[in-house]
Amino acid sequence: MSDILRHATDRSDGMAHSKTKRCIVRLTQIKLAGFKSFVDPVSFHVPGQLVGVVGPNGCGKSNIMDATRWVLGESRASELRGESMHDVIFNGSGNRKPAARASVELVFDNNEGRAAGQWSQYAEISVRRVLTRDGGSSYFINNQAVRRRDVQDIFMGTGLGPRAYAIIGQGMIARIIEAKPEELRVFLEEAAGVSKYKERRRETENRLNDTRENLTRLEDIMRELNGQVERLEAQAVVAQEYRDLQAAAQDKLHFLWLLRLDEALAEQNKITAKINLAQNELEEQIAKLRHAESELEHKRALHYELSDAVHTAQAALYEANTEVSRFEAEIKYILDGRARVQAQIEQTKTQLSQWQDRAQQLDDDAQNLAAEKEEASEQQAVQQEQLAMASEGVPALEAQHREALQAMQASHASYVQVEQKVARAADEQRNADRQLGALTMRRERLNMEKVAPGNADARELNQLEFQLSDEQARAEAAQAALFDVEETLPAAQTALQSARDAAAAEQSRIAQLNARFEALTQLQEKVQSQGQLTPWLEKHNLATRQRLWQKVHIEAGWESALEAVLAERMGALELSRIDWVKNFFNDAPPSRLSFYAAPTGAAAQNNVAGLTPLMQMVKVHDATLQSVLPQWLAQVYVADTLESAYAVREQLPDNGVLVTPQGHQLGRHSIRFYVADSEQAGMLARAQEIENIQVQLRAQDMLADEAGDELSRLQHQVDQLTQQQTSARATVQSTTARLHELQMQVQKVRLASEQLMARHAQIDDELAEIAMHEEELLAQKQEAQVLFDEGDANLMAQQELHQRAQEAYDALDKKLSDERNALRDIENQMRDATYRVQNLTQRISDIEYNQQSCAQQIEFLNNAHEEHLMQLEEFADVASNDGLQQALALRVEREDALAQARTRADALTFELREADEMRMTVERGLEPQREAIMQLQLAEQAARLNQEQFAEQLKEAEVDLAALRIKLAETMSDGAKASALQGELTRLNNQINALGAVNLAALDELNVATERQGFLNAQSNDLVEAMTTLEDAIRKIDKESGDLLQGTFDAVNKNFGELFPELFGGGDAKLVMTGEDILDSGMQVMAHPPGKRNSTIHLLSGGEKALTATALVFALFRLNPAPFCLLDEVDAPLDDANTERFANLVKKMSDQTQFLFISHNKITMEMANQLVGVTMQEQGVSRVVAVDMESALEMAGL
Repeated sequence: MSDILRHATDRSDGMAHSKTKRCIVRLTQIKLAGFKSFVDPVSFHVPGQLVGVVGPNGCGKSNIMDATRWVLGESRASELRGESMHDVIFNGSGNRKPAARASVELVFDNNEGRAAGQWSQYAEISVRRVLTRDGGSSYFINNQAVRRRDVQDIFMGTGLGPRAYAIIGQGMIARIIEAKPEELRVFLEEAAGVSKYKERRRETENRLNDTRENLTRLEDIMRELNGQVERLEAQAVVAQEYRDLQAAAQDKLHFLWLLRLDEALAEQNKITAKINLAQNELEEQIAKLRHAESELEHKRALHYELSDAVHTAQAALYEANTEVSRFEAEIKYILDGRARVQAQIEQTKTQLSQWQDRAQQLDDDAQNLAAEKEEASEQQAVQQEQLAMASEGVPALEAQHREALQAMQASHASYVQVEQKVARAADEQRNADRQLGALTMRRERLNMEKVAPGNADARELNQLEFQLSDEQARAEAAQAALFDVEETLPAAQTALQSARDAAAAEQSRIAQLNARFEALTQLQEKVQSQGQLTPWLEKHNLATRQRLWQKVHIEAGWESALEAVLAERMGALELSRIDWVKNFFNDAPPSRLSFYAAPTGAAAQNNVAGLTPLMQMVKVHDATLQSVLPQWLAQVYVADTLESAYAVREQLPDNGVLVTPQGHQLGRHSIRFYVADSEQAGMLARAQEIENIQVQLRAQDMLADEAGDELSRLQHQVDQLTQQQTSARATVQSTTARLHELQMQVQKVRLASEQLMARHAQIDDELAEIAMHEEELLAQKQEAQVLFDEGDANLMAQQELHQRAQEAYDALDKKLSDERNALRDIENQMRDATYRVQNLTQRISDIEYNQQSCAQQIEFLNNAHEEHLMQLEEFADVASNDGLQQALALRVEREDALAQARTRADALTFELREADEMRMTVERGLEPQREAIMQLQLAEQAARLNQEQFAEQLKEAEVDLAALRIKLAETMSDGAKASALQGELTRLNNQINALGAVNLAALDELNVATERQGFLNAQSNDLVEAMTTLEDAIRKIDKESGDLLQGTFDAVNKNFGELFPELFGGGDAKLVMTGEDILDSGMQVMAHPPGKRNSTIHLLSGGEKALTATALVFALFRLNPAPFCLLDEVDAPLDDANTERFANLVKKMSDQTQFLFISHNKITMEMANQLVGVTMQEQGVSRVVAVDMESALEMAGL
């Protein structure tokens, strides 16, 4: 409302200051691109006050004027010499493609800052308009996108605009001359600056009408709201009582929860103390158990250490046996070597004896050797070959002999090691068997404990869990039902409120339609009953007859057209015969009245093709009118707009007329603008609206009934949902209590089951440990068995290998002895042969030499004998058995140590078994204590669940416990019990249920409705105040506009009277108002050229009309100089004398107004300060060129 008041005040106050500031800007530059024939961007400056545009016909000069008109907001293509707005875009030529858009920009100098509005701060203002082929039209001021209205506001009241008097194009002089008085008044209003005030008055009237409609709607809403407030007040009383009872019940319930919470907390603390005492006792027993287990583990550790000692003793024994075996092998080797050396000594002795005998024999046979020399030489060669062959095999055989000896010793050592491993594996098997037996006994004892009765608890737990699951499902179902109801109830209440609002809206709509119907009916009756005509009609018994408008129907929107055409005949009365009107010749009606009767013959209808007759839109059922109206509406056709009517006016017959929905009538050579100016105007439209309202009322009644039925259905649904909510809450409470009880039982059984499962888990852990230990022992046993089997098999294999090595060694030793003996035999034979040859040779040559050789041989044998004796002495030294005796003693000592370690291990095994039995005894004694603690924990958990339940309920209710305790102490006595609170709570719930269905939103709705009522009252007062202000503003605008227009009329009339004689060289002219009210009357030009008595401008010649119109335009300029004026060949109908007077006047006016004119006249060109040339060197394309003033004058002279 404040906006309306401020707007109306601004409109009225702004008028007083509108005259003090005019938009005096100067055009400095024009830019065109793609506009009509100016396809290329063109820009030319207009620095002077008188700028002429020259060029041949058809080169595009007038397009500059069209561009200026177009950029200032022209929206009619016909004013731009086109059929559609797209015609302003360059459409192409023989060598050019069509342009995509058209752009025109005007640049103004605003150094004095006198432009209107926010643009006054800019020193230069550019106004640009762009049109694209897709229909997009944009306006820009200083490259800022603006509206068309923003551009028009800058130049409003300055004479500039799309169709203002400052732009005089071709034919505009003729239009001014032929203009009706009402049309001429438009130029006067533009000069006075009233046009923008009329626009503001129209806006103010629109706001006033809107305000009246808003006030009417507001009154209907307030009537409905008052009834709604009364209903809500009654519902609010019940809702408040319900809330009070609900709050009291909520407090009692919170008290009950707090008492139960305290009781559960006390019970929990008491049970917790008992649990702590029992757990202390249990921990003492557990400490004893841990001590027994520690002792058991200590003994197990000692047992493991003794087992390791037994294994160590066994390993030491195996080492001693190995050492003994080694000494026995060495002794055997020594004895064998000793026997071999003794044999060699004996052999050496034998050879020495032989060589001695041989020497003696050689001495004896020296004389016989010469004959045997040849034979001995041959034998020597053979023996040498045999010796070489025998010497080659002996070293390899000796190496084989050494290898066989080493292999025999190695096989003997392996045999001893395998024998030790077999013995060790057998001991490990016996130890693993003993430990496995102990673990088996322990596992059987644990399995017996695990199989103890526990299935009954499991079955009970399963049954309780099944019941709990079933109860939870019921609780969830109940909660879901409550949730659904509580979720559906607000929606239903909202829907109910919406239905109430809809029903109220329908009733409001019915009230509005009834009010509109009554208002229109009263207006119709008032119009018919008022005036001077009613007594006359009653006098002649014609008051009850229907008027013509009551019998006629026409398509919506064309009522004004029919009233404009029929005029006073809209209220015509039907007579059976037209002769009856003779009775009224001497008693004529006091106001306009028409009569009609059925014609004798039907008039022929010759409609024009392509035009729609107005009769086609009229519907009548009266026979007389069906014959009368075609005559009255003959040659009357319809057009949607004046533009479309103007376009097709040439198709009209001579007496034909085109009528628009607004009632304007356009003939081929005339136009009549329609304004409703009689009391009968609008009767037909009101009558048709009354009929439409009656139809709407019937439809609205049906909608109101449907809304009422829907309201009743929703009210019943809300009542049912409220009852379901109460029932669902009771179900949720009962299922919650049962669910809590089952949860307690399940928790108790589950705790016992968990403890049993914990013991079973402990037993499982012990069984798993036993199984793991058994697996380890079985693995050890299996490994020992594998070692034993492998050792046993290896023992036999090693024994066989040792035997084979021994046999191989013996065979090689025998073979080596044989080879050596054979070698020695060959050597001996070789020596014999050699010696024989030598002896024979020497004996032949020299007997002494043979003796020396024999002595050397004997010496060799003696040395060999000595070596053999030395070897024999060595074998004698090594062959002592001291090492063997020591090894045997060590083996006996280690066998004793092994026996002692096994004895200690057996004793410790017995102690270990006793400690394990003691631990089991202590562990079995823990079960009763654990059972007692379990029962206490169940009781504690039940108390804790109760505490958590009530604490959670209080938390969900967002209750402050401290404040609640204080309130409980103040309200209840110290001995208050939960049972008493439960009874009080039941009583309050019964009272709540007794209230029935309650609209809980009534209080909020009442507050909202009350606030809305106050707001609407304030709105109503504001609207009334706004209407008063707007009406005052309109009266003020009318008064000031009238005064301004009257002053402007007087000034223009004075200027016109002065300029007319100046242009004509005499005579006089004046402006005459055609009506009494300056705001509504037209303006007529009265001109008397010198020597003529013509009364109106229509009787003047063409040149006189042009000069008269020019005088009128310049009279307007003198009053309100426009920033610039465009003249398009205005001097065309003038002769030289008048042209010179016209040019002188333009020069005189150029002191205040900038002129841009198009002319072919030499006299007019001479007055220009600057000439702009327009050429069309390329077909269809205009260009701007610089013009030499002298050349232009010469062109004009040609």
